[in-house]
Amino acid sequence: MNPHDPADTFATLPLAQAAAEIAPDGSTVRVLLRMRGGSMARFELAAGQISAAVMHRSVTEIWYVLEGCGELWRRQASHEEIVALEPGICLTLPCGVHFQFRAAPDTPLAVIAATLPPWPGDGEAARVDGPWTPGGTPPARGIT
Repeated sequence: MNPHDPADTFATLPLAQAAAEIAPDGSTVRVLLRMRGGSMARFELAAGQISAAVMHRSVTEIWYVLEGCGELWRRQASHEEIVALEPGICLTLPCGVHFQFRAAPDTPLAVIAATLPPWPGDGEAARVDGPWTPGGTPPARGIT
């Protein structure tokens, strides 16, 4: 353990101090803290918005829905599903899983994600084909 390495010391970061950026999938991300074994971020989609479909090359994520409603599509080999997103839902995105998410037409969506190992930076996410067209308002079917 190196007490001078930021990954070896405890830290505190209020959400308001985390800079907002655009994630590779098009959602708004606030990168929170990181340690040697993992990192954490908060992702947000405005009401009616659809992310781009992506897959991660080297990381696994665990998501917990904080606010709003929506849907998440994910595919791993021949297993494919669409999951309803609402506060209290926790799900995994293993490395290599193709996924895409969208917010309900009338409410923004906020998710906290733990990334294992820590997010490595540019080039980690690769665009893939998903079921929805990224961007504007999705159809109301299936989202309440």
